Amino acid sequence: MLLYETIADGLRRQIAQGTLRAGERLPSVRQLAQAHQISAATAVQACLQLEREGLVQARPRSGYFVHAAPSALPALPKPRRRAPGEVANPALQRLLELPQRPGLFPLHAAVADHSLLPQASLSVALARTTRRRPTAALEYAPPQGDPALRRQIALRYEQTGTPMQADEVVVTAGATEALSLALRVATSPGDVVLVETPTYYGILQTVAALGLKVLEVPNRLGQGIDVARLDRVLQQTAVRAAILVPNFSNPSGSLTCDADKQALLASCARHGTVVIEDDVYGELAWSGQRPLPLRHWDTGGNVITCGSFSKTLAPGLRVGWLAGAAWTEALGRAKYFSSSSNASLPQLAVGDYLARHGLERHLRRLRRAVADNGQRMRDAVARYWPTGTRCSAPAGGLSLWLQLPAGGDGLALFDAALAAGIGISPGVLFSSRGDYGDCVRLSCGMPWDARLDQAMRQLGRLAARQTASAR
Repeated sequence: MLLYETIADGLRRQIAQGTLRAGERLPSVRQLAQAHQISAATAVQACLQLEREGLVQARPRSGYFVHAAPSALPALPKPRRRAPGEVANPALQRLLELPQRPGLFPLHAAVADHSLLPQASLSVALARTTRRRPTAALEYAPPQGDPALRRQIALRYEQTGTPMQADEVVVTAGATEALSLALRVATSPGDVVLVETPTYYGILQTVAALGLKVLEVPNRLGQGIDVARLDRVLQQTAVRAAILVPNFSNPSGSLTCDADKQALLASCARHGTVVIEDDVYGELAWSGQRPLPLRHWDTGGNVITCGSFSKTLAPGLRVGWLAGAAWTEALGRAKYFSSSSNASLPQLAVGDYLARHGLERHLRRLRRAVADNGQRMRDAVARYWPTGTRCSAPAGGLSLWLQLPAGGDGLALFDAALAAGIGISPGVLFSSRGDYGDCVRLSCGMPWDARLDQAMRQLGRLAARQTASAR
């Protein structure tokens, strides 16, 4: 057992025995380091391990606290051996209709509320761009994207110690187009694509649209994809590409540890499976420590990394990217034949914003706000929802994943919530075959206020009424 695991095990026992109670603050990193004569880095590793397990919650500038919210994570269905198949989930269409409902309280959309995004600074950047570069703002952009923006995107990765060249970055219309382009160059219709389960329904829609077959591997909630099972699947099935979300996957918020990231990369490389990394939530670590992307350990050019500013800056600007050193030429061609290029003005404005060093300061505020709101929502589940409701304990991202007690039906709760003016996402959306019927996803991207508190109360009442009638 590694040293940090020994420290984490001791704290874990104190939590289980009640020595450290729900809501109590753990010893600080400095106190742990002094008490056990270890480095601060080792103490942080121990705390991060407990956070991944859902036992503690990091609160910015305050430390780590024992979770006061539901102690049990949602349970996954018992893994079933399935042959690769087409995406067959008619419930997907239901969610696409929600944006057309005015006045809906939007707990269904995994995006940050506009009040948490830098609207004023981006408005200044847009105005400055149109004033200083009016011709460039209205002309076609280069197919691969604005060079200055591509340099800024590469720099964000370089600052984590992850090599990336600006020349390999291709700017896209958000992360969904990035994933689509990556699949187009790495696969052919009929190929098998491995995905995590539960997974974001947009990934499933993209796989279906390209005529690909999907093979699901369970996500161990809080810990990321089951690496051992992934390796067994790759031994048994020819999988052309794997779409992986190691940093705060949607909907579970799971974070894959560095050792597992390296193991799954090695497994995919060994079996000739291209890794398509969805890093759209990588910047949204609630503890403030940005986890490393898979690309950090990729030495063979087997990873295509996809990302977007939709979750951190502005979803409406539709600025995303993808980068895959060995795939640069093919990705550039795919982008050109897909949409020629992105609109120039958003690219120039985002590049201007990034160059003026506004992003990191904004991200610190955004992370604190989402972390605080996520904890408040977990506490609200414990207070308002029926006994037996299970809730994820994410370390980042914008989602909470809930499992209802026996008799709960996520799709029925979706309909009841919709009638009450509240949007949620039923669990069946996050599987190619409509699994997770007793689960729902809630967005924690809205600041906590009286209206959100009331929405959580109302959802709790609806869930309680439903489970009571099922007895």
